[in-house]
Amino acid sequence: MTLVWVTGNSGTGKSTVCAMLRERGHVALDADEDGFSRWIDRADSKVVTDPPYPVPRGWLDRYGWVIVRERVGTLADESRSGVAFLCGSAENEADVLDLFDLIVCLVIDEATLRHRLATRTTNTFGQHPEELAAALKWNPRMRPMYESRGATIIDACKPVTEVVDSVVDAVKGQGGDA
Repeated sequence: MTLVWVTGNSGTGKSTVCAMLRERGHVALDADEDGFSRWIDRADSKVVTDPPYPVPRGWLDRYGWVIVRERVGTLADESRSGVAFLCGSAENEADVLDLFDLIVCLVIDEATLRHRLATRTTNTFGQHPEELAAALKWNPRMRPMYESRGATIIDACKPVTEVVDSVVDAVKGQGGDA
């Protein structure tokens, strides 16, 4: 079994890639939509069920988007044969990377990031100035951070079909049968 973490900054197209992988018949789950991630209060680790919109100034300093290790572990246990893709990002993802056989990081340039966040219709994250500032801060850090983790880096500025082809090719290159 090959469990693949498809990650990247907000706006890189993780959810779009996930949907296209599903359309192609792959097991692909969106960490944002399928119960793998949640907002927590960093002060006491309590779950925040409904973040305010727009987020007030300083909100992102106190609250964090985290992935639930137990949920990823269950996916790994349940997916004994074939390939499964989990698409998302979380501030604590280093806590779950050992559960994955392959990490793929989608990267984009700043102009593309600004455009995608301003025009996205799937969710509103990145449209508020504080969220945009956080995304812009993290964007140049993604490639070097994931290269140091041995991730496959994919230029997500390309057409989505090419991006998905590259994700699938990365799995095949690791000996997976995608």
